[in-house]
Amino acid sequence: MSVIKEKEINKKGLMQVAEIMVLAARTAPKARGIDTHEIFLATGETIKNLSDRMKEIAVEYDMPFFKRDAENILNSHVIFLAGTGIRSIGLKKCGMCGFANCEEKDNHPEHPCAFNTGDLGIAIGSAAAVAMDNRVDNRIMYTVGQAAMDLKLFGSGVKVAHGIPLCASSKNPFFDRK
Repeated sequence: MSVIKEKEINKKGLMQVAEIMVLAARTAPKARGIDTHEIFLATGETIKNLSDRMKEIAVEYDMPFFKRDAENILNSHVIFLAGTGIRSIGLKKCGMCGFANCEEKDNHPEHPCAFNTGDLGIAIGSAAAVAMDNRVDNRIMYTVGQAAMDLKLFGSGVKVAHGIPLCASSKNPFFDRK
């Protein structure tokens, strides 16, 4: 008789769900089909490194919620990360970024394009929906994305990022936090 312990099943299941989250994010719709996203998974020591950087940010910027989130992600077995670069999509009329059109916006390369960030939101929502559909504990965290960018886990072109830590537990550790 063979026995497979829950802990082993949970780790394998979480990784499978995380991989499907990557697929869901990649195939999410993008304005004019222009893909500016970078998507990957973090595990093991990388989660510890993210947590450490988040604790440093908490102190550097006097933002205690970074420390709270840093402690939370240590409960996760895998973290989904997605970020976007800033690239206008070539519209003659838009203005949603605050400039008249993409040509004017391109004179301000660090200013986000509304479509890039909107597309990232759709991709992250698609990924979170996969976690939810599989009843996996998760929470979208801006704090994780900030730490990932600081640690240069993304390419240099990524300017906006978020993370979704995943956990299988009897109580979601990412909610009802102190």
